[in-house]
Amino acid sequence: MGLMSKIIPDSGGTRQKEDYVEIDDKAVEAQASGADTELRIAKISEKQDVIHIKDAVYDGDVVIADITRHTTQDRTMEHITDELKQVANEVGGDIAQKGDDQLIITPHGVEINRDPLGQ
Repeated sequence: MGLMSKIIPDSGGTRQKEDYVEIDDKAVEAQASGADTELRIAKISEKQDVIHIKDAVYDGDVVIADITRHTTQDRTMEHITDELKQVANEVGGDIAQKGDDQLIITPHGVEINRDPLGQ
């Protein structure tokens, strides 16, 4: 099992709480201090959640947003996606949807390669 499969659960929903590894926050903070770009995790439950995502991308951070509360055919999700596409375009970043459960939004200088690793 690779590192990413522990960070991003599989779409089958078979992961359990015990499958995740606890990381000492202080050790990670000490190593990450001074980073220009952060990877932020977000959950979109309602339209207001987009504000925080937009702010993070404008600040130069990469955001992985959990959209499992919405279907891709949901009109609210269409509005949210359009809004985030506009943000990615404004900052010269990128946006991609991974499956039916995640959006990845990047700032200027970070491109999303859509080719899976190892294939």
